[in-house]
Amino acid sequence: MNGAGGDFFYLDANASEPLRPEALDAMTAAAMVCGNPASVHRSGRAARAVMESAREEIAATFGVTAENCVMTSGGTEANVLAVDALGRGRRILYGASEHDAVRMAAQAHGGQAIPIDAQGVIRLDTLAALLAQPGEALVCVMLANNETGVIQPIAEVARLCRAHGARLHVDAVQAAGRMAVDLRVLGADSVAVSGHKFGGPKGTGALLLAGAGFVALSPMLAGGGQEQGRRGGTPALPAIAGMAAALSAATRDLADPTHRARLARLRDDIDRVARDCGAVVCSADAPRLAHTTCLVLPHRRAQTQLIALDMAGFCVSAGAACSSGKVARSHVLVAMGLLDQAECAIRVSLPWSVTDAQVGAFMAAYADMAARLPLRAAV
Repeated sequence: MNGAGGDFFYLDANASEPLRPEALDAMTAAAMVCGNPASVHRSGRAARAVMESAREEIAATFGVTAENCVMTSGGTEANVLAVDALGRGRRILYGASEHDAVRMAAQAHGGQAIPIDAQGVIRLDTLAALLAQPGEALVCVMLANNETGVIQPIAEVARLCRAHGARLHVDAVQAAGRMAVDLRVLGADSVAVSGHKFGGPKGTGALLLAGAGFVALSPMLAGGGQEQGRRGGTPALPAIAGMAAALSAATRDLADPTHRARLARLRDDIDRVARDCGAVVCSADAPRLAHTTCLVLPHRRAQTQLIALDMAGFCVSAGAACSSGKVARSHVLVAMGLLDQAECAIRVSLPWSVTDAQVGAFMAAYADMAARLPLRAAV
């Protein structure tokens, strides 16, 4: 890759994947369709056909009907729509490692956190105890964590929810396009996804609903009745077409058994080098997404590491890329009990387009950084 400052290597896929060429082609074609999908004339019908074809492809991939695929501006809107609608009149229980979009929406309704263990996995025993308390509940548990890559045991969570008459919302923003996501298999009532996390354009996503019983959403912005009255505003047709094309390409990659194996091998190579440098690999004993690792280099602040790696030409992050560019202590790692070490963690997430040579160069740069950065007596 090449940026304004010269050559660089992008290893921050969990913030946003590089745009897939299939998505760019679909966006370009859709941008040439001038009609509004809500118009009844032939140009409007042409735009509507593009949109509904994309919706049907997205819906089918995630195991829902087209009418239960609500297009949104991204994962945040999809998550907030779900929490507000499914949590109405219910106790809301959310995983301690949830993305801020879910955490803040749940907390606004008086939600209660479900603790996670030292590996970042939801405490199923505590969830069962919370569900046994009086009152119907909505449970919000993400499928894969954006900072550590930990894959949660959603099948067991869904079983507990069914046993106690609770609803289940799953934030699959980081999982979609990187592992199989099917509402019927997950046993979820709703799932949120975001297009740019699997190589589509930024600014589009979807809320996927299981069955016709959960269509009474309260839109964040009231408009002209689009999306069956569940999401106002003229849809971003080129972005939606690009999202569907990117999802198709990501699904194709998932069908190739060598694709995930290669990413996992590269991630494991990074983990090995990091350990040799004295780093701790977070959640190493839990199931993880093949492309994600979270590395704690004791007594070196994450911000210092990011600057050093950026100067060496590598784009990585210190957790969620949703804090206006600031580097703050990770609530995910704190919930795992890492406490002050949370200020020393960086996340490396390999994009779909990564090469072995790029990862090899990163490992050399990481080892050099770890050797050069001075230790801090306290963090």
